[in-house]
Amino acid sequence: MMQQDLEYNLDDRKQTILKVIISNYLETGEPVGSRTISKLSDLNLSSATIRNEMADLEELGYLIQPHTSAGRIPTDKGYRFYVDKVMSEKEESQRKEGALLERVDKLEALLMQVAKVLAYNTQYATMVTTPQLRNKQVKFIQLSQVDDEELVAVIVVGNNIAKNQLIKVSRPLSNEEVLKFNILLNTFLQGISVDQINLELMQTMKKEAGEYADILESIFEGIIDAVKEAEEMKIYTSGASNILRFQELGDVSKATALLETFEEQTGLNQLADETLKSEDGEHNIQIYIGDEAPVQNMKDCSIITSTYQLPEGAKGTIGIIGPKRMDYRKVVSTLKTLTDELDTIFRNKETRGEDNG
Repeated sequence: MMQQDLEYNLDDRKQTILKVIISNYLETGEPVGSRTISKLSDLNLSSATIRNEMADLEELGYLIQPHTSAGRIPTDKGYRFYVDKVMSEKEESQRKEGALLERVDKLEALLMQVAKVLAYNTQYATMVTTPQLRNKQVKFIQLSQVDDEELVAVIVVGNNIAKNQLIKVSRPLSNEEVLKFNILLNTFLQGISVDQINLELMQTMKKEAGEYADILESIFEGIIDAVKEAEEMKIYTSGASNILRFQELGDVSKATALLETFEEQTGLNQLADETLKSEDGEHNIQIYIGDEAPVQNMKDCSIITSTYQLPEGAKGTIGIIGPKRMDYRKVVSTLKTLTDELDTIFRNKETRGEDNG
């Protein structure tokens, strides 16, 4: 989880009061006063004593008093206390029975379904990225003739992602010539990483191709286009309008900026990259609260991200974005359940020898 290495030097009474305030605010979204705390806790303290403790917690930076309200709401530091302390005290004991995901065969359809299921189950905004593999390598290239003017190239990269590319040729090629191109391409490109495919390599291959250099150049450019497409990270989102339901995010300028972030996706790319850089446990659960968020337009939100992994190591990011008073325990539990299901799906696909592309 996203840790700030905070020292929580709070006695048991302050911790109990802080837990009650945060839990109640997560549920109601309303500032919490001393009378509410006395009803919801077993502290048997007077309202005056509770108010003094709340004042201390405010001075320590865990609470803030909005406007002239008698109640308090958590600060980012208060939410961080909740995430680090309260959630670690008790893991969700039961997982929901039954699969969250219906069976789907194509990775794209599966990831779109993940985004929708998460948005529906949590009622927050969600994002899911396609898997990325660092130092992605070309595994195999196969050229076949379509007709006298076109070839089709099948390029397999990284974690068995296959891309098809139609390539125009200046003249008809015999089967023997197509075979020679296949041998040449796989000899030079098989096993090398994508970032090693450059102009210098193409010039070397053109010399090797001799009289076929002009045709090779067309083929090479088509392959580069396909490889670049395979490298691009796609992001599927769902439930962006859910964030408008929360009063604290309903300000027109804040809501507009958030919705633009989901539409333009630049910030979501940044969030995905930040998640993939960090390694913390099997599914790399990260929790960003308020100013911890790596995306500027999400500084008023909380973000919980997780990673999923394909059998050959490619990783993708799953993210849930909501108000700071989100139901952290439910979101983390749902993410763990869903990533476990994804692991099972991908393992089964590998066992059956299916392509994830």
